[in-house]
Amino acid sequence: MSKKLLFVYNPKAGKALIRNKLADILDIFARAGYEITVVPTQKSGDAREAVEKRTDDYEIVACSGGDGTLDEVVTGMIRSGIRTPIGYIPAGSTNDFGGSLSLPKKMVNAAQTIVQGVNFPCDVGAFNDDIFVYIAAFGLFTDVSYETGQDMKNILGYIAYLLEGMKRLSSVHSFPMKVCWEENEVEEEFIFGMITNSVSVGGFKNITGRNVKLDDGVFEVTLIKNPRNPVELNNIMLALLNRNIDSQAMYCFRTAELSLESEEEVAWTLDGENGGAHKKVVIRNMYREMEIRVGSVSPKGR
Repeated sequence: MSKKLLFVYNPKAGKALIRNKLADILDIFARAGYEITVVPTQKSGDAREAVEKRTDDYEIVACSGGDGTLDEVVTGMIRSGIRTPIGYIPAGSTNDFGGSLSLPKKMVNAAQTIVQGVNFPCDVGAFNDDIFVYIAAFGLFTDVSYETGQDMKNILGYIAYLLEGMKRLSSVHSFPMKVCWEENEVEEEFIFGMITNSVSVGGFKNITGRNVKLDDGVFEVTLIKNPRNPVELNNIMLALLNRNIDSQAMYCFRTAELSLESEEEVAWTLDGENGGAHKKVVIRNMYREMEIRVGSVSPKGR
């Protein structure tokens, strides 16, 4: 009997390059002995639904798209209760998580990794009743990715995120929050926060911290306090990009679980997609809950 592979892909991701590579990708899967079910997504939620409703006889679930597509696949996998390895062909504008896993940038090579690679047990994030793969964030710039149009992303790449974000610097909003983790509790006004399991965000490497591991059971947390003036904001952003931690301006720590509470609803983004508005969120590390196919037992995030 043939092995079964479910292949879910976003035909519009990145510059829609998969349209020129789809036949080669499917040929690689077929030559490896897989019977392939192909699902091209048409709208948000299609990837999650396809994976969540799949039968339990698939040996691997492969996907191609941006990090948002991978987020949907992982969410569908966990909600289904059926765990199978996930293969990923990065095809988005920035592909932060694919880079963290040292996956090939060429689609055909990434497809070869899916059929020839090894399984890497990787942490996943629980966000209230939702799931995220590598980042949950709020505040400055975090709504840019899902407000910036796909066409603009395709043309400009992550420069589009920066251009859209620059429009907001004149109206930076702060969020009074109580943050609790382990034996710690702080109450501050924050303009930005991110809980990550990745070596890069928005195409910027090392912004999440040093010596990041994707399977250590903890997240890297960065919370930026409210600056007093635009110059201070600029200095904070430069410090963040260079990962020069300024304890007077930000909190940076690692933890397996934390809660964040605010008087007003705060908009969140999960893996670059809209995560809804919440007054309280509880974020928990799901230790090595996902197996993803990589070309080496030692991705960058190890």
